[in-house]
Parts: sequence; C-alpha cells; structure tokens
Amino acid sequence: MNDVLATIRPSPPTDQPAEFLNRDLSWLEFNRRVLHEALDERTPLLERVAFLSIFSSNLDEFFQKRVGNLKRQAAAGITVPSPDGLSAREQLTRVRNCIMEMLRIQRDCYANTIRASLTDHGVYLLSWDELTDEDRAFAQQYYQQNLFAILTPLAVDPGHPFPFISNLSMSLGIILRHPPAEMHSEGNVFRLADDADASMGEGEIHFARVKVPHLLPQWVRLGGSKGDSGPFRFVKLRDLIQYNLDDLFPGMIIEQVMPFRVTRNADAEKDEEESDDLLESVEQELRDRKFAKAVRLDIGLNPNPQMIELLKEELALDDDDVYHMPDVLDYTTLLAIHELNLPQIKFEPWTPTMPPRLADDDADIFSIIRAGDVMVHHPYESFNASVERFIRAAVKDPKVMAIKLTLYRTGAHSPFIAELIRAAEAGKQVVALVELKARFDEERNIQVAQTLEKAGVHVVYGVMGLKTHTKITVVVRQESEGMRTYAHIGTGNYNPKTASLYTDLGLFTCNTAITGELIELFHFLTGRSRKRDFKTLLIAPINMRARFMELIDREIEHTDAWKERGANPNDPLRPMIIAKMNSLEDKKVCQKLYEASQCGVRIKLIVRGFCCLRPGVPVLSDNITVMSVIGRFLEHSRIYYFHNQGKGEYYIGSADWMYRNLNTRVEAITPITDPAMHARLKAILEVMLNDQRQAWDMMSDGRYIQRQPDPEKPESRLGTHKYLMDMAKREASRL
Repeated sequence: MNDVLATIRPSPPTDQPAEFLNRDLSWLEFNRRVLHEALDERTPLLERVAFLSIFSSNLDEFFQKRVGNLKRQAAAGITVPSPDGLSAREQLTRVRNCIMEMLRIQRDCYANTIRASLTDHGVYLLSWDELTDEDRAFAQQYYQQNLFAILTPLAVDPGHPFPFISNLSMSLGIILRHPPAEMHSEGNVFRLADDADASMGEGEIHFARVKVPHLLPQWVRLGGSKGDSGPFRFVKLRDLIQYNLDDLFPGMIIEQVMPFRVTRNADAEKDEEESDDLLESVEQELRDRKFAKAVRLDIGLNPNPQMIELLKEELALDDDDVYHMPDVLDYTTLLAIHELNLPQIKFEPWTPTMPPRLADDDADIFSIIRAGDVMVHHPYESFNASVERFIRAAVKDPKVMAIKLTLYRTGAHSPFIAELIRAAEAGKQVVALVELKARFDEERNIQVAQTLEKAGVHVVYGVMGLKTHTKITVVVRQESEGMRTYAHIGTGNYNPKTASLYTDLGLFTCNTAITGELIELFHFLTGRSRKRDFKTLLIAPINMRARFMELIDREIEHTDAWKERGANPNDPLRPMIIAKMNSLEDKKVCQKLYEASQCGVRIKLIVRGFCCLRPGVPVLSDNITVMSVIGRFLEHSRIYYFHNQGKGEYYIGSADWMYRNLNTRVEAITPITDPAMHARLKAILEVMLNDQRQAWDMMSDGRYIQRQPDPEKPESRLGTHKYLMDMAKREASRL
C-alpha cells in the first residue's frame, strides 16, 4: 500500500503562494484520489475497472469546462493572475504535467494489473492480435451484419473538405494510397510495379476518417458465449472496424490507421441578457457547443506524425493539446465491463433501508410529517420510500391543491415527470422550475420542460442571470384548519438513479417558519418577488453569504470566553465549526475561516472535491484541518455545524462555499432544529472525521495522504460508507 501511495502522490510544489491553492490543480488532486480507488487492491476488481472509467469521465468534463476557459484566457493575453498567483499559461502548463503523470499511472494500472487480473475471473479484454481464427471469423460476421451499412468513410481531398469531428467522438484516421495502374498482389501484401506511372495521380497519399458509432457497444463480446455465464471475451469495436477497413476502401492501399478522439470546449461565452427567451438562448448555446473549439486530441496506437500535424492544423491545436493513449483511448467505455454479472468481484449489493418514521407504507405521509419533521439519508435510506412517496401522495391526494418543485438534474426516465403530468391533468396547480443551464443536462432538461408544458404544467426557467440549483418541493394541502404547506428540502437532485449512488440528506417539514419562506422563494423564482428579509432560511444570492459570515463571526466572538478560561484546546466549550461540502473556493469565506482560525476557532472541513483553502499553515490556518472521503458512493450532502457555546446549530442544503453558489445561483440552506436529528447529523460527521479507510488528509501544500486502518482495530477497516450501511441495517432491524 505504501508503494501505491508513493506512486500517486505528487511532488510538493516549491513556489506555492501563501494564502490560496489553485482551483484547477486542486480539482486534479481530487481526481487523483478517484484514480487511487482503481489502484487500491482493497477495492473489488470490477469496481477498480469502474473507477478507471470514472476518472476518465471526470477528466473529459474537466477539459470541456475548465481547460477551454484557460486556453481562452491565454489566447486573449489576459495577465491577471488567479488567486494563487498563476497566469493562465502557467496553469495550463501545470495542468498538462499533472494530467500526463496521472494518465501514465492509469495506463500502467490497466495494462499491468487490472487487465491481467480480470482473466483470473474469465474476463478477457483482447487486442486484435490475440484473437483466434474463430474469433476473427465471428468478428467479420459481426462487422458485416452490424457495422458495414452504417459506417461512413470520409475522404479528404479537393472535393471533400475536412470533416467535422464531434465532441468526444471516437474516430479512425486512415492514410490511404491510391494504387498505381498496375499492381501485383501476393496474399495481403501489395508491391508497386517497376514501371508504375504516377502521372495520373496513382500512388498519391490521402487522409480519410471513419467515425466509430457511439450508439453501439464499444466492447463486442466474442463467440457464441452469451448471457451471464463466462467466459467473457471482448474486443474493442474500433479494432473490429479497423481490421475490416478493406471493405470500406476497396482497391485502395491502407498504409496506416491511427485511432483518435477530440474534446471540445463546453465553456461557452454567452450573455443571456442579450436574449429575451432563456429557452431559445440555451438551445442556441447547445448548437454552438457542438461546433466549439477543440481543446484536446487523444491519439491511440500507431501515432503518425503526418496525421497528427493534419489534425492539429484542422482543429487549431498545439503540441501541448495532444495526449497519447496507447492502450485504451476512451476508458469511459469500461463501464460496460463493470456491468458484468460477477458479484464476487464487485461491492456487495446494497438495498436502501426503509426510513424508520416511514416504515408503515399505508400511513398517511402528511400525518407523519405533521407529527414531527422527518430527515432521510440517501442512499442508506430509500429514495423511493421517502421522496418519491411524498410526490406520489401529493398527486393522489384530493386535498392537495398545489405542487411546486425545482428540477436541476433528473433522470431520463424519471417518475417525477409522469407524476407531475398526472397532477396537472387532475386539475392541481403544478409548477416546475426546470433549470435549463444544468451543465451537460441542458438538452434533457429542455425535453423535460417541453413535455411538462404540453401536459399543462406551469414551467418556469428561473431567474435571468442566476442558475437555480436549490432542491425543494412544496405541497399545499386543504385541511380543516385551512391551507397547510408541506415541504422537502434536499441536498441532492430529484433523480432516482443518482439517489442510489450519491450521499444526500433531505428534510420533510410543515414548520411554517420554513414552508412560509419556501413559498416566498418560489414567488421570487416565478414572479420576481423582491423579498429580502428571510429570517429562517439561508437563501442565495440574497442572504446566504451574510448569514454564513455572521455564524463564523459568532464563533470568533465566543473565543473571548474560551481564552478567559485558559484557552484549553480540549475545552468542550471551545468554539468550533464543522462543514461538509463538495468544494471550497470562495475567497471571502476562506479569509473569514483564516480569521477564525487565528482567533482560536477549531475548524474541521470535509471537502470531497477541490479545496482552495490551505490548512495547517503556521499562523494563517493552524486550527483548520481538511479531509476528503472517496469511495463507492459520491459524497454530495452539505452539512454545516456551528458550536455556539455548546448549543449546537446544524444546517443542510444545496450550497457549497463557492463563489458561484453564494453569488450566481439560487440556493437554499435550512436549519435543523430537532435534537434527535442533531444527534444523527453529529454521528454522520463523526463517522467521517474518524474514518481510517476512505479518508484523505489534506496537507498545506495541496497534497493528500490517505489514512491507514489501525491493525489492532478491525472496525477501522470499514470506512464511512460501509459503517453507515451497517448502521442503517441495524436501525431497520429494530422496526
């Protein structure tokens, strides 16, 4: 294990500025921790395959969102440094060096370890050279039946311009030679006739491109073995095409084939204020994105200098934009291998438990909420039995007059869409705020919005200039005392698929202090209400930043009493902040945390992704620690705790401490007031803070070191996710 850690640990930078870490380099360190899950032998083998895929998928998104932005800054000659003091060009250089190192580790992990280990379980990921004659016969038959008719060879010559290469598409670049007038064929080997005449263009070299169809499986299972029984023998779809190219170019000499893949920028420069129609603006942005500038060229085996130069010229790329991927050009395709039915080399199956308060399926969920707030924790507790049940009940209940909710990311086959349509058809007032600008989900959200509108749902696209990221639902019900509002406030999306993979919290409540302000928030979203005096909720961009600053300042003020008692570091009344989030970047929040640390406030940060704050720097941040938890579930919940002289205040919601969350997004954070829920949130945080299996400690220079279990304590090998799964099962067994 120490060897593995040494392999993935970067060399500490020597010129890091004193106050902040670079956002993009910190994000790459997060993805390094993801890659480590593929290297770690404690991770089940097929899950290691999945982490290779996740690492690459993350990297694809990074290039689309961040590298394009840096390249645009560099091209424009922008010299204003980032908060850590680096220019755009300096950042691009460091980004490339970091990525090149990690790609080498990924390649070695796959080629030298995982691919060989899979064969022990009957899974063979074969190159063309490793195929038997029987395999090749099967592959040729598959090619003729499934591929030949849909492939489109595109030649480049004066009559055929260079083809458009779509984002993240896999292609084969081919160098062709037109044969001379006379040829001699000996088997599959061609040689020029001695008197060949090239005066009519014979022998000229041409470039052609064949796109690998992305809708077909990228790994083709060979032979007659089907179903869930092994062996599982696969060949890459692109190899299958590459070694049957003679059928696409009959009569031509195929001199060389080079697989390649292009990534395009998704960080479009759009001023939505220029458009009066947000839907039209986002649709145009999607069209523009398809033709956005290329930011990366991945090349596979047999790199050809001429072909690389041609692609660089046509795509306007530099040498530093080219990445050599000799084994697997696109590791995201390995998710198909992860889906094989081999439970012995996967994580143990997990079925979310029934939330204790919702254990009675026949009970009226509104009565349960009236009896007291309900908090659920996914994926440990069932999303279907809580959030989906809440929506279903609202749709069916004749007493429900209105349903309002926000949709940021939802699944392609989300049950929420059908339920909202049924509610509208039943005559209920249904409002859905569909965030069109949810990155990489824009097209799906446009389709969702149009489907809902056609069914009579009132669809709103949010506030111009702000992205609606909050996850809230309100249900208004006619009861004997009058109208009562019920609400759900979550940290995650209304997406059943991600609810089984992401850790998130949700609160069900009919507390009027919360529900009244949620109604006001919807008025802000749908009717441009200018309410600013939210007393209970922390709403971005209205009062959230100011409230968080006040809460930190209050802990600073409480250090006076602590110091008067002698400033004992172990004093149970010592001011403390614990915050769990996805990412930490906001400069003003970081500076306020530094101030609190310098006054003696103990600050424990659990940040899954990137963190621009530097912990443990003498004088600056002695009292701040930062850790990250990486594992089978993606840590997505946000929890904020403030000691408040032992009273303890907890908050959950949708916002990280990032500039965009506090300033350019609509977010909601709610206080949690129930003492039993306080105890539960405290337990969750303590499990993570004490984790010795999945936790990584952040060093002041931006490096992370993974904790190691105590050999004398077997329970320390569990890790956060296994511990909380076991805890959920114990709770369910008491029902």
